[in-house]
Amino acid sequence: MTENKTQDIEIVTFGCRLNIHESEVMRDHAKKAGLTDTVIINTCAVTNEAERQARQAIRRLRKDRPEAKIVVTGCSSQIDPDSYGSMSEVDTVIGNDLKMKAESWDLSKLSNEKVIVNDIMSVKETAGHLIAGFETQTRAFLQVQNGCDHRCTFCIIPYGRGNSRSVPIGEIVEQVKLLVKQGYQEIVMTGVDVTSYGADLPGTPKLGQMIRRVLALVPELSRLRLSSLDPVEIDDDLWLLIETEPRLMPHLHLSVQAGDDMTLKRMKRRHLRQDIIDVCNKARGLRPDMVFGADIIAGFPTETEEMFDNTLRMVGEADLTYLHVFPYSERPNTPAAKMPQVKGDIRRKRAGLLRSAGELQLRELLKKHINTECSVLIEKNNQGHSEHFLPVTLQDEQGTIEQGTVVSVRIVNVDDRQAYGVRI
Repeated sequence: MTENKTQDIEIVTFGCRLNIHESEVMRDHAKKAGLTDTVIINTCAVTNEAERQARQAIRRLRKDRPEAKIVVTGCSSQIDPDSYGSMSEVDTVIGNDLKMKAESWDLSKLSNEKVIVNDIMSVKETAGHLIAGFETQTRAFLQVQNGCDHRCTFCIIPYGRGNSRSVPIGEIVEQVKLLVKQGYQEIVMTGVDVTSYGADLPGTPKLGQMIRRVLALVPELSRLRLSSLDPVEIDDDLWLLIETEPRLMPHLHLSVQAGDDMTLKRMKRRHLRQDIIDVCNKARGLRPDMVFGADIIAGFPTETEEMFDNTLRMVGEADLTYLHVFPYSERPNTPAAKMPQVKGDIRRKRAGLLRSAGELQLRELLKKHINTECSVLIEKNNQGHSEHFLPVTLQDEQGTIEQGTVVSVRIVNVDDRQAYGVRI
């Protein structure tokens, strides 16, 4: 959860990087609409815990700011708007599509209804939202795609964001140019299903083609990252960029979810266990220093100890480092919620084992980088992340380095969680 407060507009953001981008769009719309004393809650629907935290935040904010207007939006409010509309602390509920439209934030012109939510499945376009910067981020998050055409059995997000739709390449280029002009040296391209980019656009460009165009037309951009990728949908242009483009950071995050074939089939994923290992091996063959993150669900319905062990072993076999681990959370009206469930304590135990495996992987990666050189994007207090997304603290006697600066660093020491370096 992130909280940002500017000119009496406070935004509380839950969930993914896409939500971070969308919160900045809403901030810009709200400021231009002249809103004051307003709190916007941008919700997430991935887990029950995310929804619980959102409701808890709403109640706390009402106590802290009794006179403020509280507006709730995001995936959770799109899927279950009436549950937020029934909260006495909430003034208005705005749908996930409407939140991105400037006119939605002229609250005085909205209907008198408390809940204003469209049919998300009817939305066909993803508008380009030009924003000059981010209030508290040193890297910029740029939405290039939204929604999802797949229906994984555990996932409710398509019902919060609709079907897949892409931002045209020209609009992405203009947004990148604007962000680079504002001083951002690193941009993260985000979406719900980024590797499906372009299927709905004229000419059906692929993700790799779009990235190649952006990098060619904005040579000033120093660093580019991608949010979660579907392993079996990496296109030929993207593979070529992985091999040849130094501005594409050697750090990919994969939507893995499990490392057992039966579990993956019951999840209705589009890959098998070996596909994950093959993708990682291929990427390292093209770029030997490539590192990987992964989303993994622990305790999916019907998961046995043997199935879980397959997932746990895959972390080492594929050499995955940055793990985002979620104990399975039942989502209403999804097929997985109707399957035989794994007990909650077992889910939590398995999640803990996966996180421990990720911590071990990180320690090993850190050790490999002792006495190597890297470039670090400074975020705060002389801390930042390297190309490989290693957390790095500078042991620098030359004072505080400005946020957003990229500096050359030699790693001189590491501990279990981060590296320590000196400026070269």
